[in-house]
Amino acid sequence: MEFTLLAAAAIAGASAYAMLWWEARHGNAARCAGNLWEIGLVSTIAGIFIGRVVAMLVDGVNPIAHPMDVILVRSGVGTVGASLGAAAVFVLQARKDTVTMADGISAAALAGLAGWHAGCVVRGSCLGTASDLPWAIAQEGSAVTRHPVGIYAAVLLAVAALCVAWWKAYRRPPAGSPASIAIIAAAGTRLATEPFQPSISGGPVWFYTTGLAVGIGLLVWSVLRSRNS
Repeated sequence: MEFTLLAAAAIAGASAYAMLWWEARHGNAARCAGNLWEIGLVSTIAGIFIGRVVAMLVDGVNPIAHPMDVILVRSGVGTVGASLGAAAVFVLQARKDTVTMADGISAAALAGLAGWHAGCVVRGSCLGTASDLPWAIAQEGSAVTRHPVGIYAAVLLAVAALCVAWWKAYRRPPAGSPASIAIIAAAGTRLATEPFQPSISGGPVWFYTTGLAVGIGLLVWSVLRSRNS
């Protein structure tokens, strides 16, 4: 794993931890910040590992025959495998408290994603399709200005994280709704920024669309459930 990737991961981790720390001071309902941090960290690491294995299998590389290739995260991590793997490990850890724990970590997860995307500044991977907008940026040695799509995603996710954190701290949202909003924000951000991504790094639009639909469905379920309880 290259150092710029580690730096981006550190920014993501620091962002998530800072949000958990702030929420702990303002009454996070799910156990304590330490437990949420540990569960989130384990889920993230497991998700990256699963996503890397999936990417290797898709590329026709046997992870058992090439175990050292698993740690070469920069060579590719499957978005779908990583996301589903992290979610599965999270549910296994939370067990019967899945909804409460998911609500508890929702803002921190969005903050972590925002930090990861902001880490594109360190990695030099912020730029997307060509643009002549005033804030477009040219890569060093190039005269073509491009959308800072990584910054777009970081800003959208950061705003979503702050909104969810404020909602949880100063309102009483229905159980499950903060987690649902987090899923909607994460999937919606990827869908909104996908047109600005360079074609070689396009993501699985079908997966983001499914995530958006699932988030909306869970939000409707949580609101109806609260009204009937």
